[in-house]
Amino acid sequence: MAKKTDSCDFCGRSKAQVGELMQIEEYDSKICSQCSMNYVLIAQAIEGAQRKHQGSTAAQAGLDLATLPKPVQIKQHLDQYVVGQDEAKRYLSVAVYNHYKRLLQANEGDEVEIEKSNILMLGPTGTGKTLLAKTIARMLNVPFAIVDATVLTQAGYVGEDIESILTRLLQAADYDVKAAERGIVFIDEIDKIARKGDNPSITRDVSGEGVQQGLLKLLEGTIVNVPPQGGRKHPEQKLIPVDTQQILFVCAGAFDGIERKIAQRLNTRVVGYNSPRAQMEHKDEEHLLRYVDARDLKSFGLIPEIIGRLPIITFLHPLTADTLRMILTEPKNAITRQYRKIFAMDGIELTFTDEALDYIVQKTMEQKLGARGLRSIVEAIMIDAMFEAPSQEIKQLVIDRAYAQERYEHSI
Repeated sequence: MAKKTDSCDFCGRSKAQVGELMQIEEYDSKICSQCSMNYVLIAQAIEGAQRKHQGSTAAQAGLDLATLPKPVQIKQHLDQYVVGQDEAKRYLSVAVYNHYKRLLQANEGDEVEIEKSNILMLGPTGTGKTLLAKTIARMLNVPFAIVDATVLTQAGYVGEDIESILTRLLQAADYDVKAAERGIVFIDEIDKIARKGDNPSITRDVSGEGVQQGLLKLLEGTIVNVPPQGGRKHPEQKLIPVDTQQILFVCAGAFDGIERKIAQRLNTRVVGYNSPRAQMEHKDEEHLLRYVDARDLKSFGLIPEIIGRLPIITFLHPLTADTLRMILTEPKNAITRQYRKIFAMDGIELTFTDEALDYIVQKTMEQKLGARGLRSIVEAIMIDAMFEAPSQEIKQLVIDRAYAQERYEHSI
């Protein structure tokens, strides 16, 4: 059949309808002016979409080195909500700032590639590990997800697959894969996946060593097929490929009992006046975490491969009575401020005396629950007032030591 030469090969309209036809020599076809204009507009739209989707990760994040929050500024933001822990704040601030710079450098074609430095934070319960993560998430221009390692198991067993970590990040990025691939993931309770002993297990450790093995490539950087809604993967499910090369991982855990392994290592070396044993006599046993290194983590139950993928190790100090006292009153989200706000919504002015605050700190130190213990004790003291005061016509409520002691002792 002879090829038509008097009509547009795209819309089919005749030359009489559209006027002149342009010859496309490369494809041996003709196109009218209207289709040609539409083609240009469509091509520009496609190019713009591709540029927006595949462009610089820094541009997507709205990042500019001149406007990036510097490490000092990041730490100042953390200081408003987290009391003390200056060393952990410094490490975290530098890591986040370098993460931004790595995103800026990603598409510059530089021969020197900036690799990510994942972080491991150690500290007793209630010292502020999770609060640091939540606080820094509020000021970031990149997706941030907080996940719990305690629910993770090897694929095929009861629990969540390791890929569910990235499902949370995808959800935080509104399923924008490119945005998720420049995000930050905070893995809490990382110590709960420690294997049961220092030696490799001869049986399958599905919630310990097995999870650590699964995390290896995730931390280092690989393309992971992620179920969009979480849950188990199955052949019929559509999976989303996510590249973890640029994702920064911050891991944290209490590592309860690791102090004994640190003390054992420091006390089993050569003897003498300058030996670690002699130096340990002058060190506060509660601050042994400052001396932690890879050997202690390995003894605790982390495999060497995962320790190597967490090159930055920092620690959080146990909370002292003075620090707990500051936590009660100074941060923007201080516990006493929260209760004042609760009562103010009923038109009641709430006041805590210094003696009452000292009593709350004293009881918290006895329980050794850290900052979380403060809330449980204040809640026990305030529960009766929160129940009765809204129904009474009072404008002011003062919590002194006698009232606090009476209500707390009555609750236990």
